[in-house]
Formats: sequence, C-alpha cells, structure tokens
Amino acid sequence: MKYRCLHLLSALPALLVLNALPAAEPVLDVNLQFFKNLAETRNYTLGRPVATKLTPDGRTAFFLRGGPRDPVLRLYEFDVATGTEHELLTPAQLIGSAAEKLTVEEKARRERARVSLRGFTKFDLSKDGSRLLVTLSGRLYVVRRATTSAPQPEVIELPGKNWIDPRFSPDGTAIAAVQAGELYVIELATNTVRALTSGATPTLSHGAAEFVAQEEMGRREGYWWSPDSASLVYQQTDESAVEIRHVADPLHPEAAPTKFFYPRAGSANAVVRLGIVPRQGGATRWITWDGAGFPYLARVVWSDVAASLSIQVQNRHQQEQLLLKVDPATGQTTELLRETDSAWLDLDRGASLPHWLPGGKQFLWTTDQRGAWQVELRDADGSLVRALTPPDFIYKGLIRADASTGTFYVQGGYDPRETQIWQFPLAGGPGTALTTATGEHSAGLSEDGRVLVHGYSLLDGQSGTEILSARDGRRLAVLPSVAERAPLWPNVELTRTVGGDRQFNAALVRPRDFAPGKKYPVILYVYAGPHTTVVKSSAGTYLGDQWIADLGYIVVRLDGRGTPYRGREWQRAVRGNLIDIALDDQVAGLEALAAKYPELDLDRVGVTGWSFGGYFTAMATMRRPDIFKAGVAGAPVATWENYDTFYTE
Repeated sequence: MKYRCLHLLSALPALLVLNALPAAEPVLDVNLQFFKNLAETRNYTLGRPVATKLTPDGRTAFFLRGGPRDPVLRLYEFDVATGTEHELLTPAQLIGSAAEKLTVEEKARRERARVSLRGFTKFDLSKDGSRLLVTLSGRLYVVRRATTSAPQPEVIELPGKNWIDPRFSPDGTAIAAVQAGELYVIELATNTVRALTSGATPTLSHGAAEFVAQEEMGRREGYWWSPDSASLVYQQTDESAVEIRHVADPLHPEAAPTKFFYPRAGSANAVVRLGIVPRQGGATRWITWDGAGFPYLARVVWSDVAASLSIQVQNRHQQEQLLLKVDPATGQTTELLRETDSAWLDLDRGASLPHWLPGGKQFLWTTDQRGAWQVELRDADGSLVRALTPPDFIYKGLIRADASTGTFYVQGGYDPRETQIWQFPLAGGPGTALTTATGEHSAGLSEDGRVLVHGYSLLDGQSGTEILSARDGRRLAVLPSVAERAPLWPNVELTRTVGGDRQFNAALVRPRDFAPGKKYPVILYVYAGPHTTVVKSSAGTYLGDQWIADLGYIVVRLDGRGTPYRGREWQRAVRGNLIDIALDDQVAGLEALAAKYPELDLDRVGVTGWSFGGYFTAMATMRRPDIFKAGVAGAPVATWENYDTFYTE
C-alpha cells in the first residue's frame, strides 16, 4: 500500500513521509530573516559576474550581472588593463518596463539548462571580439563595440521574433538561429533572413536538440557552423513516435496544459539524423551512420578547417559508443574509435569532444576505460599516442589546449571534494596545479592562450572572478561583484569516515551555538545518485544546511557508491538497482560518523533531498524506518517507468 500511495503522490513537488521523528529542542530564534536573505540573494550569488567571455587578445572581458537582490542580468564590458567596467546594455534599454515574453520552447530550454534568471541569460561573442549578440523576448540584438571612429556602441535589432539558440558564424558576418522548427541564417551585411530548412510539422523539426540530449546528454545545440562559415550541420528530429505528456501550470489553472514529447523508459525515442546544408541554401547532404544501432547523437564537433567533422554516437543500451569522422563532401563516416562498457558509458559533460588541436593531426579525448577518467592524446586516425593525465588524478573537465605552449588545462585534482585548475604538457609528464586554495575553481582560456578567467568559491567563504596570466598565474584584474556578503559562513567540517570496508567523504554542519557533550538530532541531506556529489569544498554549498542546523540539528552529507569521482567501479556498482547499495552506504556512513562524533543522535534522524535525492528520501523512510524517522522528498522520481529513456535505461 505504501508504494501505491507513493505512486499516487508522484505529481506532487514534495513528498513528506513521517515516522514519528521526536522533535528537536525548541530554538528561540528560528532566524527567518536569514532564510529570507538566502532566498532573495540566491545564496548570496546574485550580483556576481557570470558567463564571462574574453576577446581573443584577452584584453577585454564581457560578462552578465544582476543586482544583489535583482535576478535580471545586464551586459558589461571590462577593461583588463585599467580594471574599469562599463554597463554595455540593459534589458530596460530594449523593452522598457514591459515584461519579458518567452515561447514555450524557450521556457523548456531554460528549464533543461537550469536557468532561472531573467534579462540577458546568455550572449554570444563574435570570434574577432568586435560584436556581441543578445536575445530578449525572442528578439535578436547585435551590439557593435565602440571603436576609435565610432566611440559609442551601436545596438541593431535584427528582423524576426521567437528566435531560439542564435549564434555567430565563425567569420562573424552572419547569425544562425531556429524559429518554428526551421533553421535560418541572417546575413548581417543586409539583414537578410534566409531559411535553410523546410517541412517542419508538429512532430518534425530542424536545428534543435531533442529532450534527452538537452536534459541528459548535456548537448544543447541542434546545429553547428562549419569552421569556414560556408555551411552548417543541423539535426533533424522526428518525434512522431514519441509519447506525449500534458503539463499544467498550477499558477495559471485557467491556461490549457502544454503538450510535450516525452520519451519515458522503454518507449520510443525521437529519431535523429544529421544533414549538411550550404549557408546560401540548397539541398541537404545527409550524414550516414548506423542510426538504428547507434540512435543517440551525443556530440558533434567541427572546430578547425584542417580538422575532421566528428560525431559521437551511442547505442540504446549506452554500452557501446563510436567516434566517427565525417566526410562533408559525401556524408560518409569512418570509425575513429569504439568503446564498450558492461554497465554503461558515461559522457564527459565538461567538454566538447574530440578536442582537435590546430592543424587537425591530433585530438584530445577523455575516457574511463582504464577504471578512472583520463585525458588522452590521439592521432587523427584515432590511434592512441599517450595518456596525458595519471590514473589517480581526478579529472572533472577539459578547459582547453594551447598548442603554442604545448599545454592543456583541466579541472580536477587529487581530492574529490575539491576542484582545482591544472596544467599538463601535451608531450606527457607531470602536471602543475595553478590553484591550491581549498574550494571549487573554474577557468576559461583566451584564444591567444595568454589569459585565464578564474572563478572560485572557497571553503573559507571567499569567492570571486579574476583575470590571471596563463603563464605564471599572476593576477591581472578582478571582475567587480556587487553581491552581498553572507553575514556568517557555515560551521562546516569536512571529514572522511569508514563504514565497513569503505571510506566515505562526509560533511557535518553544526549549530552556531553547538554545545559539546549534547546529543543532537540529525538531518541527512542526500543525493546519492550518478553524476553528482554533495560533499564539496565550498562554503556557499552549506548555507541552507546552516539555517537548518541553527534550528537545533546537525546536518550531515555523505557520498557513497553510485556517485562520481571515485572511479568507474564505485559509480557503476548501482547498475540495475538504484537504491539498495546507495541506502546501505548512507546508513553505514551515518553509523560510522556517529561512532566518531558522539553528538550525533541516531535515534532521531531525518532525511531530505531533491530529484534523485528525493527518490532516495522516500525509499529510505519506507525501507529503513529504524534509521530514518522522517523524510522530505523534493521533486522525487516516484516511478522509474515514467522517467526518461536516456537516464533510466
């Protein structure tokens, strides 16, 4: 009966399961203002620069930024040499006080990208750095930067509306975008709009990625410019066999539900194929591969005139994948490499692969075929040259290669709780850590390889975005932030504990008025599924935990088997059973922590999580009521039969 009730509640955003958790001792100050501040500042992140892009010479940075409690993003220009910023464009300058209008398709794209801010949520920079492209309410605007001859920036509105995914051509003379299921090119010299595809229907579209590519593969694009700007590769998507779901808006019950094509596990997927079409229009040349055997199009890369157009495809079971070289003149494909896995093959969500080096004679590839993720150097025919990162290095993402210095940059390190920036030689050999402060670090490299944009969020509460010299790590400038600073930082302790024969990474957040010798009820904050860890070296991660802890609890996080960054076997252990091993590890970790920290009262344990963590929460309270006395499940997967194909299968 309890499983049936769970199924009936599957439409609810949160599921509360109670097993009579004894209440925590009353706290006089519940600090509602602290929680209100967390919500209004988005955990004190509003007002920080986001989506920073560098000009090719690294002298200018462009970024988006809202106010400290304002989620509307504006466009800024920053001079690295002088450290001065200039507000380049605001949404109000384009639409005044009118509300932004989004199509159903754009709302869906933003949801799948987890974008909840407003205004200019993204922008594109031409390859030469002279122009920027922004979208607002489905309309396109090109911003021409100020020059000596034209001292003021110029904003040009392009024709048309309801555009999706607009991007500059590599030569900067045109823009491609999708509208109503068709792919278009807008020539900037004449503002001429040209349709490259035709025949779209409610079930057939061109130029946009299908649901599972956006939601699960980390592939947002449905078209790609050729490096010489002469043609485009685009995706045709046939959803005629895909099941339909109708989603209602609870805030607007008067509105009709929206129809979505949703491939639930075991049902039909969209049928995807790729075509090449000239920029000037004309017949499409279709790319051929075994689409029946390898229906999932995971990656498309066409990055260098001398490099091959490359595609990565997977079979339905995701236990075999091919990297294929495409001949644009014929559409024929040649296999470069093949990988298999008896459990499943993970996609590298942190990189566009293969990463071709200039000249097209070699490329970088990432794989966990040896048991842990490594970066490899391969020749143009796919043959392995050498592994470039050691097997014990915890790879988290490829930033870029710089052929001029013979190096490449990655995110990772030797502690799964941290993300550092490392530089490795393409010739092989040990790497160099460019960041060392305990925390989460990210970076982007300028086209000339001289400058890095470095973002960081540290365990001690420091955060920011700065411009560094890529050669020696010297700070060149700091991008201005107007974010409020948290009045306090979490009382967090990172630790490791051994449960049985396994070691788990864990985090504890205690009340600010913690009293040694006192027993505290425990709240386990959990995810416990593939692709995500919850124990991180960033203070901002634990701000919500601190609010809960200050109500009289100790909040615990644990990463057990099924989570990433501990090797292939650690994550693949959950194949075919997404709860038992994860649940065993969380319980073993809790018990080990209680033995180490006697203040943890395991007679009073609650559990909460979101998405996979919501699924875990619901199952944990039902299967182990001896441990978990209460659970709050946020957006839980209540029935895997109704979750999507790519993730579930």
